[in-house]
Amino acid sequence: MKLPYYNTPDFTPQFYTSDKDATENITHQIAAFGMTDQHGNKITDADIEGKIHIANFIFTRCGSICPVMTKHMKMVQEVFKNNNEVVMLSFSVTPWMDTVSRLKQYAEENAITANNWHLLTGSKSEIYTLARQSYFAEEDLGFSKDSTDFLHTEHILLVDKSKRIRGIYNGTLQLEIEQLIEDINTLKSDTTNQSER
Repeated sequence: MKLPYYNTPDFTPQFYTSDKDATENITHQIAAFGMTDQHGNKITDADIEGKIHIANFIFTRCGSICPVMTKHMKMVQEVFKNNNEVVMLSFSVTPWMDTVSRLKQYAEENAITANNWHLLTGSKSEIYTLARQSYFAEEDLGFSKDSTDFLHTEHILLVDKSKRIRGIYNGTLQLEIEQLIEDINTLKSDTTNQSER
């Protein structure tokens, strides 16, 4: 089954039978960014170019939804850790506290070992703007919020190789993560079939 495209923060699904139609109608893409991961490496939008990626927004001192989301992201890690077509991005929403060394410690504490899973820190305004304007992380509610309003969301976003949003999942629900894994595989087979045409 074809996955929908999401062009607006209200997450109204749009379906297209061909990639050409989608390219003509879907104008929203993830914007350029530059962050630093838990290994001190610079990660930019160039690193997700031509790859499927998933994104979520966490902070290492969060005691509510973040530990559950991280546990569920590890299910994705298990399936795709050696897959160079898939990238996992966890952006910190408290980058002033989540330094590179703190993110590295968090990765070690949570057995985050995949080379394609980046815990990211950077400028607060860049992260918040990216979350709300590019990933629609808080849907309509967050799209028009000021970048100083605290960001806290359980959403995990699935983005295709052309940086278009293709899915939104509740990261606290295991069933939704199982669906996410299935949808990543659907996207992978979609792009394989397109390149064979």
